[in-house]
Amino acid sequence: MNFDINYLKEIADIIFNVHSPSGYHVEINQLLKDLLASLGYESYETNKGNVVVKVNGTSNAITRATSAHVDTLGLMVRSISGDGTLKITRVGGPQIATLDGEYCQILTREGKLYSGTILCNQASSHVYPDAGKKREEGDMIVRIDEKVESAKDTKNLGIDNGDYVFIEPKFMITESGFIKSRFIDDKASACGLLCVLKYFKDNNIIPEYDTYFYFVNYEEVGHGASTIDTKIDEFVTVDMGCIGSDLAGNEYAVSIAAKDSGGPYDYELTSKLIKLAKDNEVNYVVDIFPFYGSDVGAAYRSGVDTKGALIGQGVHASHGMERTHIDGITNTMKLLTLYLMSK
Repeated sequence: MNFDINYLKEIADIIFNVHSPSGYHVEINQLLKDLLASLGYESYETNKGNVVVKVNGTSNAITRATSAHVDTLGLMVRSISGDGTLKITRVGGPQIATLDGEYCQILTREGKLYSGTILCNQASSHVYPDAGKKREEGDMIVRIDEKVESAKDTKNLGIDNGDYVFIEPKFMITESGFIKSRFIDDKASACGLLCVLKYFKDNNIIPEYDTYFYFVNYEEVGHGASTIDTKIDEFVTVDMGCIGSDLAGNEYAVSIAAKDSGGPYDYELTSKLIKLAKDNEVNYVVDIFPFYGSDVGAAYRSGVDTKGALIGQGVHASHGMERTHIDGITNTMKLLTLYLMSK
């Protein structure tokens, strides 16, 4: 299988640099619909904000679905302090300690953007003996790059409680093939799904069964795929693989999850994915994800009667400054394509 890696790099540079914390998906969804249209696919957006593409198969005996989530971790303004700085609340579960010193943007409800920096509230080593040591959510502030000295000054800019604080992703692809960025979980998988769709078009490939491609929002807050079609027979979600401790995952292989925090994935479907990877010499590992939930779990909790499985490229330092490799994404695309072409 020859996937268009240049296309992967091009769309990654665009997708990663569009802010899309859970609940804010206007821009990313329009981008997805434009990209899908450029590949020749019709898409639609659900009320909840999932972008969906149906690809007809050679048979409609069963219906399959695959997904990747495009929402990310983020921050929101909790309150405005007396000195004009902002208190924050997390959207999803970013590692707060990794945010100290990161650049950000604040989006007002009127659509105005202000730049700023995320800092601990005792930031100066020349003033505080324990500077930088307290970095829990309640210790963090956003310093706005405007002349503000009071809460009134900040409010006069149009900033208010509930405004999004966008964290700069710092996206980069190295010459050695690594992708370094925040929010590889799960924008790398979204890029992979687009590449698979392009591969189908470029090579006139029709999947074995009718297949829905879901580009999901709200996954990072736990209910992303809760509204997928209830008539899906098999659902393979594509999300990040875990790396660390005694786990087998790495940045170059596709991880096939046997179990996560919600329990085991479907035994038969998972076994099928393992056999496809093994028979076709795809670099893969089977793993347990100890602190993890996915869109399959969200679908189960909402009552979708489906067989569920999870695959994805290994991602180092998840929910922090993440990294993966193009090889891992490629192996994930290979396995997904093999599955969609199989009976």
